[in-house]
Amino acid sequence: MESKALNRRKFLRTGAVATAGAASALAAPAIVSAQTPKVLKMQSSWTSSDIFQEMAQQYADRVNEMSGGRLQVDLLPSGAVVQAFQVQDAVNDGILDAAHTVPAYWYGKNKAASLFGTGPVYGGDGTLMLAWFTNGGGSELYRELVQDILGLNLVGWFCMPMPEQPLGWFKQEITSADQLQGLKYRTVGLATDVMQSMGVSVTQLPGGEIVPALERGVIEAFEFNNPTSDRRFGAQDVADYYMLGSFHQAAETFEIIFNKDVYDGLDPDLQAIVRYAVEAANTANFGLAMDNYSSDLQKLINEDGVNVRRTPDSVLAKQLEAWDEVVGKFGAEDAFFQKILDSQKAWTERVAYYMLTNQAGYKQAYDHYFPGKLTF
Repeated sequence: MESKALNRRKFLRTGAVATAGAASALAAPAIVSAQTPKVLKMQSSWTSSDIFQEMAQQYADRVNEMSGGRLQVDLLPSGAVVQAFQVQDAVNDGILDAAHTVPAYWYGKNKAASLFGTGPVYGGDGTLMLAWFTNGGGSELYRELVQDILGLNLVGWFCMPMPEQPLGWFKQEITSADQLQGLKYRTVGLATDVMQSMGVSVTQLPGGEIVPALERGVIEAFEFNNPTSDRRFGAQDVADYYMLGSFHQAAETFEIIFNKDVYDGLDPDLQAIVRYAVEAANTANFGLAMDNYSSDLQKLINEDGVNVRRTPDSVLAKQLEAWDEVVGKFGAEDAFFQKILDSQKAWTERVAYYMLTNQAGYKQAYDHYFPGKLTF
């Protein structure tokens, strides 16, 4: 009986300790969530009406929710603090804590920047090139460019493998590369050099300035990115032909950057949330894109009367020749530029071989179930 009494007292003591510990553990999140959140000011390179801003918001929402109220990403559209092409400088200088952009917008600092978003097409798409960044050495090369070569106080990651960008919007159907000669055209990044090599007169503009530039005669044709963005800023009101498929920007992704001091100042678990929210946004962005891009393409055709065409293979072949000329020139001038090209080419040779050899003919399957719908 004495033994039973002692065991009972021991159980009550340990039970009380365990209960107190559990209560403390349960109370901890309430204490954390009651703290004033650290606000991170992030600006994008996109207007508030662009679907890209929605994609940036998907990233911000995931950081906010996963941090349990300890972080609050305050996302602003292009122009709220700085212009679209200036977000990298603003993050580097500490004016912004973070930005959602693309590397083609700062390739003026170093042309190798564009290789992380608008580089040559060796046979892989945006998904393959995102895999190069995460698993093929791209992240190390990006860090070397940003921090060692350019000396910027930044860290960054990539997400959302974009589909091939259309050749763009024109006032007549493009059936030959000869029609591009002398045409005043908008694009960005290394695509400017590629199109100039084909005889095009290129102007670089952020998305929000494209239609006004066309109306003023600054440009005669343009590309931006996708059917949803293009339709939202009124491309269908100023051009009749939408040429899909192009090699000028065929493997682009978003770039999410943080001021390195701000990032280093976060607790390790918050650093992990900031990083891994990029991967979470990748999935969310792609789903949003596929739903909207496909729907808006049908609206462009059926509601807006746009003539949608595929870019001819002869034009694509000229683009590949232009890429060879451009990267050959810059690679000979800059060893680091060539270092990135060599890494991408080796990765694509192996990985695209697997992908292209393994893939069944999706067009064949589509034609089987939806006969006559595709016209190419």
